[in-house]
Amino acid sequence: MAKEIKLPELGENIETADIVGILVKPGDTLQLDQAILEIETDKATVEVPSTVEGKVIEVKVNEGDEIKTGDVIVMVEVDSNGADKEVPEEAELEVEKTEPEIEDTASFDVFGEESEEKPDEETTTEEEETTLQTEEEKKQPAITKGSAPAAPSVRRIAREIGVDINEVVGSGPGGRILKEDVKAHSKKLHHEEAEIPGSEHKIEQEALPDFAKSGDTYRVKMTKIRKITADHLSYAWSTVPHVTQFDKADITQLDKARKEFNKQVGEEGVKLTVTVILLKIISAALEKFPQFNSSIDMETKEIIYKNYFNVGIAVDTEHGLIVPVVKDVDKKNLTELTDEMNDLAKKAREKKVSLDELQGGCITITNLGGIGGTAFTPVINSPEVAILGVSRGSYEPVYNGYGVFEPRLMLPLSLSYDHRIIDGADAVRFLNWVVEALEQPLKTLL
Repeated sequence: MAKEIKLPELGENIETADIVGILVKPGDTLQLDQAILEIETDKATVEVPSTVEGKVIEVKVNEGDEIKTGDVIVMVEVDSNGADKEVPEEAELEVEKTEPEIEDTASFDVFGEESEEKPDEETTTEEEETTLQTEEEKKQPAITKGSAPAAPSVRRIAREIGVDINEVVGSGPGGRILKEDVKAHSKKLHHEEAEIPGSEHKIEQEALPDFAKSGDTYRVKMTKIRKITADHLSYAWSTVPHVTQFDKADITQLDKARKEFNKQVGEEGVKLTVTVILLKIISAALEKFPQFNSSIDMETKEIIYKNYFNVGIAVDTEHGLIVPVVKDVDKKNLTELTDEMNDLAKKAREKKVSLDELQGGCITITNLGGIGGTAFTPVINSPEVAILGVSRGSYEPVYNGYGVFEPRLMLPLSLSYDHRIIDGADAVRFLNWVVEALEQPLKTLL
């Protein structure tokens, strides 16, 4: 009999992907878990595994297509034995694992060194049949008369992203509201017509001029990563009131100790960078200043405080900016953090970082010191409420209080924060603490 293989769930709030490679053709014999497609979703390249054994009858998609969760991608002829050997289509995809070598990455190095939602059956859609339901969702009451026609899982998504389900126009059978409808409505609200608080004016893109009148031009379609980055940062900038606080830290002694350590461990040891040290310091700062380890729910007017300490590290790649997340920073030593950070950076550059490794951040560090610059205003990685920017360190004459100016290695820091939850005085205290911890590393231990 013929069996459909559909695109499974890709991760939280991820519904579409671009096909970058087709790994099978009609006539091929499939094994369980054999890779059949290579797709790009958000900021990870993922292989889609086969959920059955059998012979490929037809490939329903083409390279370059954008597909959605639940779309049929391959038709397979299976026998009774093959039909028995299936794996759940709802299983989330995993990124192919690689064993990267430990290496320092330049994007992490300040000094430019080589471093470092159960509807009635008659209204159930095909997509909802493939949706995993939690026990809580199964216990939800039936949709009442007059309610917007949507499954509980769709309603949950609408609540989570702040969309009134009754305002969404459904594109499903009988006008039923699907996940895509909710997300399209949200995008329309936040991106195309972002309202200015306290004003009736709306922000709309002006019509572009005819650039060809001025000379030759050409167009290139945005990559998936660039589209996601553009949409996400546009949303963050239009909805989060940004303020940036600047300061400098005297890291003369810290840098000296860091370099001495790196000499002692030799080429085969783990080389420390300022970014790794900042990981530990920022983790400790989040514990001392919990408002920086929070997110805002404007729908319920609540502040969500987090009891975990995960830090995102912005990585500059040829594909665009990628922010993998180092988990449980407070529970790891500097050596473990260095290994993990280098591993994540390597996978990010090779587009092999998994979806889980891109989620769960509490705050982000973006280090441009390896490239240059004296200061900048980083955009907050919403729903986080702060981001720390690091620029290139340089020697400056600093008055020592005894009539003498001394050359000191000063590190410029730029802290952008969400003014809805963090006041200016809070930001100054936070950054002061970070500066003191850099200048007196024992501070994080006492």
